[in-house]
Amino acid sequence: MERKSLRAMQQEAVDTGNLKVRVRAQGKEIPIPDADIKISYTGDPDDTLEEVTTDETGQTEKIALKTPPLEYSLEPSEMQPYSEYTLQISAPGYESITITGAEILSAQTALQEVNLRPLQQEQTPDVIAIPDHTLYGVYPPKIAEAEIKTMDTSGEIVLSRVVIPEYVVVHDGSPRDTTAENYYVRYRDYIKNVASSEIYATWPRSSIMANVLAIMSFTLNRVYTEWYRNKGFDFTITSSTAFDQKWIYGRNVFESISEVVDELFDSYLSRPNVKQPILTQYCDGNRVTCPNWMSQWGSKSLGDQGYEAMEIIRYYYGDTMYRNTAEEISGIPSSWPGYSLDIGASGLKVRQIQEQMNTIAGSYPLIPKVTPDGIYGEQTQNAVKVFQSVFGLPQTGIVDYRTWYKIQEIFVGVSRIAELV
Repeated sequence: MERKSLRAMQQEAVDTGNLKVRVRAQGKEIPIPDADIKISYTGDPDDTLEEVTTDETGQTEKIALKTPPLEYSLEPSEMQPYSEYTLQISAPGYESITITGAEILSAQTALQEVNLRPLQQEQTPDVIAIPDHTLYGVYPPKIAEAEIKTMDTSGEIVLSRVVIPEYVVVHDGSPRDTTAENYYVRYRDYIKNVASSEIYATWPRSSIMANVLAIMSFTLNRVYTEWYRNKGFDFTITSSTAFDQKWIYGRNVFESISEVVDELFDSYLSRPNVKQPILTQYCDGNRVTCPNWMSQWGSKSLGDQGYEAMEIIRYYYGDTMYRNTAEEISGIPSSWPGYSLDIGASGLKVRQIQEQMNTIAGSYPLIPKVTPDGIYGEQTQNAVKVFQSVFGLPQTGIVDYRTWYKIQEIFVGVSRIAELV
């Protein structure tokens, strides 16, 4: 789709959204403080609208930026519902990076992760260009497949049980495009990226949940059946909308979508007596129609009418579909105990969290270290609150489901870096 002129974008920018940037050293769970971030309209990079720096956690405060009206993202339209901004990020000792086309939606918070490479001689500055959102731009429609795959039951290639992978390998192009790069992407980050690329964060929460469930189930079908590896490829999934789902390298995600993924990430969609996750295909429902698949715009309409997420799923895929939970989550030292840890809790789970938090504090000094005594007191509560602040979680001081798995994720990341040093 043809881009609007800068003047047209500025005239339509009558609402406000937020941007929060987090800068880390590439390949490490180490924040970069005092990184400089210049923000301009895409198309006019020399006219800086805002300039901010990261704090000691490598993050900025929320930055208010102009957007088109909210209603542009609530109904199918030729009007672009988001503003596009260019971010120029630099820090002493690191290679600068420019991101063009960062999307900001009305009344939503966009989260931009930035990974900077250590500075080397004669290194070309990195530029990431974010293409159109799939509901606004024009992309190839999905080629229909069977939702349940016939598999070799030998167990030599196909997984014996449904496992949430730590990473997926994304081929950034169509399957036979040998020039396309492969990227190792954390599973949750992949789901957040796809959902932010394919639906709008302004939609009802139940609509977002229904789409996230469909995206996760589709992905886990590819993982479970080793679909591409069985065809001789060395990746899990592609970024081609004709074959899979739209993943966009370097794009921002949205806070409301990120929260839903964190709450549902061990889930997928099942049918009775079928072990594999269902390949839940879908289309936009506006430019492309797809009987027996979910319509993205239709799911938004059902959410407006008060449908819950699984009601939306069953509306499109039938009453036999149900939400299932994976038997295992890869790359996690310890699974969620099934209850929140709060003041008064004690035991091995509390001690484990205390020890993990102390390890994380080695890379994030703002987080206070605690005595690993297995007793959840005010000291531990305060450390958890600081951790939640650093990683964008509600600052409750309680280790709930989302906080538990975020601690596990960050602990694994900093532990691996420590092993390499």
